[in-house]
Amino acid sequence: MLSTSDLRKGATIEIDGKLLSIMDYSHIKMGRGSAQVRIKLRDVRTGTITEQTFQAGSKWPRARVERREMQYLYHDGQFFTFMNTETFDQIPVDASKVGDADKFLKENALCELVLYGEEVIGVELPITVELEITDTDPGYKGDTATGGTKPATLETGLVINVPLFLEVGTVVKVNTDSGEYIERVTS
Repeated sequence: MLSTSDLRKGATIEIDGKLLSIMDYSHIKMGRGSAQVRIKLRDVRTGTITEQTFQAGSKWPRARVERREMQYLYHDGQFFTFMNTETFDQIPVDASKVGDADKFLKENALCELVLYGEEVIGVELPITVELEITDTDPGYKGDTATGGTKPATLETGLVINVPLFLEVGTVVKVNTDSGEYIERVTS
């Protein structure tokens, strides 16, 4: 059981037969009466986001989800195919379960599939990924007084802002939570 005092982002709970992932929460202390907890929840299967308020001390059954490290192989238009690196079993995953993670997935990259029983309910990426710049405008010396940025398209199609000195072919480290440039990767 998971109570309001044990809440943390990313935990998965079951309410009324639905699998819900905790996105955010806040404790609300009333002048009179008991404290309450407002929780922002995302339905794992449908992706809908709702906010609900519960009394402090409420408890819910924790959903038993498993995370398995998998290797991303390819995307065929409808399904993303992942391979278990131990058994070499291939698992097709519907694009709706992958969500925004597809912007950071490149072939042969390792990530974690989140499973509820044998049902894939999501894909978790590492905190950072390394991607190559495939298209960007040239930066010119003296463009700005301080460090400026320019848009760059990465090998997965993601467009981010990078410093002016970066060129096509440069590998950069990108934060998968915010989608922002972190640093240039030196070879």
